[in-house]
Amino acid sequence: MFLLILIFGLIALGAIGLGNSLKIVKQYERGVVFRLGRVIDEPKRPGMTAIVPFVDRMEKVNLQIITMPIPAQEGITRDNVTVRVDAVIYFKVVDPRRAIIDVENYQLAVGQVAQTSLRSIIGQSELDDLLTNRERLNQGLAIMIDSPAVDWGVHIDRVEIKDVALPESMKRSMSRQAEAERERRSRVIIADGEFQASNKLAQAASAMAGTPAALQLRLLQTIVEVASEKNSTLVLPFPVELLRFLEGNTPKATTSAEDVPAGTTSTDSTTSAATPSLSATFGAKDTGHSLDDLSGMVRALSDSMRLNETMHLPPSIKLPGGENDTTSSASRAPKDNRAPA
Repeated sequence: MFLLILIFGLIALGAIGLGNSLKIVKQYERGVVFRLGRVIDEPKRPGMTAIVPFVDRMEKVNLQIITMPIPAQEGITRDNVTVRVDAVIYFKVVDPRRAIIDVENYQLAVGQVAQTSLRSIIGQSELDDLLTNRERLNQGLAIMIDSPAVDWGVHIDRVEIKDVALPESMKRSMSRQAEAERERRSRVIIADGEFQASNKLAQAASAMAGTPAALQLRLLQTIVEVASEKNSTLVLPFPVELLRFLEGNTPKATTSAEDVPAGTTSTDSTTSAATPSLSATFGAKDTGHSLDDLSGMVRALSDSMRLNETMHLPPSIKLPGGENDTTSSASRAPKDNRAPA
């Protein structure tokens, strides 16, 4: 009976020893074997491996890429702006022996180095770099973390800055700055458009100045466009040159009634006073030419004011210079020719 119990005990002990000696290493793992506290051979490859029971101890190391979020770090940038930055780090173990022997907990060590490196990057950078030039900052942060991690058998794959939290006052200041920049751009675009339009208008004016008939044709075209909208009002431009001519030839002082000789009407005195003024303004030779120019402009104005006969405007629209004006002028002629009492 004792012998039977001993046999069963040995069988159970053998099964337990066999179970402790057979280990399975997964494809993404490596096994580091310690024999009596010392590392032996190379790390165990994936598959089933055997170790000495109660003598060897195997620790498995994961070779997959590990994703570790870096807690948000608050710091002051080089241009004295308080920001809060968080990031994420991707790393993996490339030397299982060094990751187990040289550092107690390589994941904790990498996390602490990442936090201190992120604070250093915040202090060395400006706010504009944190917002717009993140690629360069990510590369610099990865180099800073990878320097001590190499001695631990860890390779830093990449580091990404996730978010940059700004104070509310800074957000309002940046929004006002962006709004002012957009307003400046809009004003510059409008001014540039006005400048180009003025150049085109100057070229058009130069072209029309060489051919005065073009201005008359343009006037007729404008009138046709206005009339095509079924408007009851028609606006005709008055020649500015005629106004300037009349202003330049208006006598500065009128002759009083006491200075008028006997037997001379006030109209004759006014005409005689205006004649020296014209001679003084334009010269003796230019007075005749100026009067001819005036009559020519008046004639052109009269022709343009009779456009209702050519444009077939509605009867309700009457332009100056028509039959009514001719009749009224004819009725006023006898009154103007009467001699004063």
